[in-house]
Amino acid sequence: MYAVVGCTDCEHLWLLKDPRAAETATCPQCGRTHRTKKLRRFVEDEDREAARQARSALLAKRGGNSEAFAETAHVAEMERDLDKRGVDDREYIEGSGLDADEIDAAGERASAGQAGSSPSRPEIVREALRTLESPTADDVADYAAERGVPAEAARDLLEKLTRRGEASESRGTYRLL
Repeated sequence: MYAVVGCTDCEHLWLLKDPRAAETATCPQCGRTHRTKKLRRFVEDEDREAARQARSALLAKRGGNSEAFAETAHVAEMERDLDKRGVDDREYIEGSGLDADEIDAAGERASAGQAGSSPSRPEIVREALRTLESPTADDVADYAAERGVPAEAARDLLEKLTRRGEASESRGTYRLL
């Protein structure tokens, strides 16, 4: 059983599988959790495709496009047509009003930046434990702060590493295990 349900907060419509079995449902749009028995069910159907078609009709009606919707093919047929014809990424991006060349350039800049990316905060704390001689929590915090990790965050990470057994502490001195 499938139901087309609507969020009371953002008014988003979505398909809910087996609404009688689930106690709660979360709106995929805004993330609000609803009790399923209190959700308004616009349509219920055993067939998923029929429920999808009904949701599409409701969305078209809400947007004032009922006539245009009535003239189009079934949603599943439209998807098959798109899969056959296909819309390439560049065409989609430009159809959305964006500059595809600029997006490609941004992606290349991001990829180049990842090659020389800085280590993560936990990696910096581990590096401090490896390189410092008899490091204390303050030593690790100072080392990390010099590399852009806030001292308090470094102390928290050091504590987490110790709790997980990746590091040990003896008389105020830490080491990696």
